[in-house]
Amino acid sequence: MSLTAPSAAPAPRITYRAVLGNPYVARLLGGTLIGRLPNGMAPIAILLWITANGGSIAFGGLLSALYGLVSALAQPVKGRLMDRYGQTAVHVPTALLNSSLLLTLPVAGPHGGPALATVIVVAAGLSTPALEAGTRALWPSLLPDQRLRHAALALDTGTQGLLYIVGPLLAAALASAHTPSLALAATAVLGLAGTAVVATAPPSRRWHPAPRTADDTPARRLVSPELVLLFTSLAGIGFAIGALNVWAVAMAETHGTDMLSGLLPAAFSTGSFLGGLVYGRRTWPGSPTHQLLLGAGAFLVGWLPLLALPSPYAATVAVVLPGAFLTVVVACAYVTTDALTPTGRTSEAYAWLILSIGAGQAAGTALAGRLADHPLASAALPATGAAFALAFLLLAGPGPSPSGRGRRLRPAHGARP
Repeated sequence: MSLTAPSAAPAPRITYRAVLGNPYVARLLGGTLIGRLPNGMAPIAILLWITANGGSIAFGGLLSALYGLVSALAQPVKGRLMDRYGQTAVHVPTALLNSSLLLTLPVAGPHGGPALATVIVVAAGLSTPALEAGTRALWPSLLPDQRLRHAALALDTGTQGLLYIVGPLLAAALASAHTPSLALAATAVLGLAGTAVVATAPPSRRWHPAPRTADDTPARRLVSPELVLLFTSLAGIGFAIGALNVWAVAMAETHGTDMLSGLLPAAFSTGSFLGGLVYGRRTWPGSPTHQLLLGAGAFLVGWLPLLALPSPYAATVAVVLPGAFLTVVVACAYVTTDALTPTGRTSEAYAWLILSIGAGQAAGTALAGRLADHPLASAALPATGAAFALAFLLLAGPGPSPSGRGRRLRPAHGARP
């Protein structure tokens, strides 16, 4: 069994100016970042609103977790709908519903009690727009040059870490300076505005999946053994990220420095951003599948210094390294997913990839919370998730040719002319 992806021929280094200079690329990247900023804002805004209205931190944390979890679980459904009906038909109604529900929570929540608040939050999570999967499905049609597509994907993946730095800070600042209700309103407006920027762009409005070919018979299901192994490994990547967030809180409590709870994840996200910038500027030797294996190995090695229970300063520096290789892993995973996915099912496959990482992150957060009082065990969890990911990638093993038990590789697909 093999995970396979097309090899990239050596080519001169390209610039991000060349990528962003292509029509609509900057607009789609910017709109997606704005539209996904609520992913980082909403959980904090919900938690702060619950506690400000007399609810417990435990209940607020539960609703925040539910919002993120159901948002991830709903991604494959939205991806499949986009593959059938196009992006605008899915982006617009989900964004309108999501924003309306977030605006409704401060109005209806206090009168309906915890039950109504839970229903509103869950419904809002289910209706988050699938911008990440949708935008990445556009790159093959907008950037036929593989080198430009490679850089765009790395830039897109690297910058998403900024969402979880800026988003929580913005929500907390608005809630502190004004009210949590204003933070929820800003979350709703930003989500709707970013989605509108993407959904009204001609590439998104015109996009439809490529028609299926004779090779894509009904027997070729989306979830092939190769994709199952890939998505399972990505759950380990998400597990490491979720465990890091809780470990950061435990470090902050141990050292009496509240700032560490935000500083450590921010350092990790900064590493991801910088790693994406470096990775996307040139074409690296070997196929994306081999790069995926190497990136996963480096991701694992990057977590090992935490086992020495470093000081806060050393820990902050240490988490930059695994963050730098996170972008490599995720970017190569997208390329490999595209290569293994039947024609016309790309958005849905990308959504399953996102769900895999999100589910792993939830599991890592839950287990790390139970082990937070055990410093060594807590520090070892990110490396455990990374080792899990590498083990499943090695189990699949890179194939020597672009064919095998998986489907035959096909050209990139995208918008209809």
